[in-house]
Amino acid sequence: MKLFSEDIVREACAAMNVNDLAKATIGQVVLVAQYLENRTGIPFIRMDQGSPSLQMNRFGIEAEKKALDSGIGSSYPAAAGVPELKTAASRFIKSFVDIDLSPEGCIPTTGSVAASFGAFIACAQRIPGKDKVLFIDPGFPIQKSQLRVVGIGMKSFDIYPCRGAEKLEARLREEMAGGDVAAIVYSNPNNPSWICLEEEELEVIGKLATEFDAVVMEDLAYFCMDYRKELGHPGVAPFIPTVARYTDNYILMLSASKIFSYAGQRIGLCCISDALYGRQYRSLAERYDDSGIFGVTLTASILYMITSGCTATTQYAYAEMLNLSCDGTIDFVEDTREYSRRAGRMKEIFCSHGFSIVYDKDVTDKVGDGFFFTLSYGKMSGEELLLELMYYGVSCICLSTTGSMQNGIRACVSRMTENLFPVLEERMTAFEKDHIYE
Repeated sequence: MKLFSEDIVREACAAMNVNDLAKATIGQVVLVAQYLENRTGIPFIRMDQGSPSLQMNRFGIEAEKKALDSGIGSSYPAAAGVPELKTAASRFIKSFVDIDLSPEGCIPTTGSVAASFGAFIACAQRIPGKDKVLFIDPGFPIQKSQLRVVGIGMKSFDIYPCRGAEKLEARLREEMAGGDVAAIVYSNPNNPSWICLEEEELEVIGKLATEFDAVVMEDLAYFCMDYRKELGHPGVAPFIPTVARYTDNYILMLSASKIFSYAGQRIGLCCISDALYGRQYRSLAERYDDSGIFGVTLTASILYMITSGCTATTQYAYAEMLNLSCDGTIDFVEDTREYSRRAGRMKEIFCSHGFSIVYDKDVTDKVGDGFFFTLSYGKMSGEELLLELMYYGVSCICLSTTGSMQNGIRACVSRMTENLFPVLEERMTAFEKDHIYE
């Protein structure tokens, strides 16, 4: 039996100014779920927003306190970042990615969102005629919203039917043939599907990025969170898969939000390859009246205009956590493995009641358990499923809002707690009973 009537859900949408719940953004779904919880006192299974729920890393907290006590908060931080963080970032990338990257190109940003925003602008302005961003979807909806803010064009395709090097190369060549692609964007592991691009696919992306002179923006927000592999051992293989092995045209975006549960402090890194950092562009020089050197322009003429740098004390916290990870003191992979356990249990409940995993495998392996997963139910569209689940006290987002062409929804495990597993079981039992013939 439904927990919420259609009338009260409509009331919640109207109160939160949500015209169409099926097409709602993450933030809008959150508002509707919160309204219904407050209005009725019935708790939701919150699968909507990917906000970490684990304890903040204590080493970061202590380092940030120490930095604040030292008095550095009275001065503005340099736009390029404090040397301690830049050096730690270079060391971290070498330890866990096995890529050599100069500290100069490791730029702190106010989360990966700021990193992508600034990088989009720089990439789309560096060469006349190369003014579109290509998304390998499904992806993070906010990044497309960023392009709308600044008026940058975009292309996209759903990778679902294009897995494997041969199919992916054919589709990428089709999209890039016009010569107008400035940047290629994807996350790995992927938000929302949790698929992971494999080495042969990344090699194809890198090869074509070089051939067509496009910059690959690799979002590593879920760094080393492919729990199927023994990742996260500093200086020891296996290292994470990355396009950085196959092209010099890359930007890696790292974040403290998920791997260190440091989301509230808004700290990330925009890590630019040495070759791209030092490359000079006449168009950038003319627009910004500066050197036109890619990394310098991105840092001083673009990112600084967005956030004026990052909070200094948080940079010291991030540097400490990165360094201690390289030392082996922090095992951030084990610290976040709880997400994998939650995903496995949630998938089991849903699948036992008639649901299916949409993005269910990578090229050669079953998709792993992690921060996100995807669900479908019978012949329901993703929009229909989102709305139906809302009636049973489960909030999520529709895959169509992520660029996916598949029917289904995205589920996030971060807010799932032990006491909610029997609640989810009860609600999905009721859902199955009410939809058994669909």
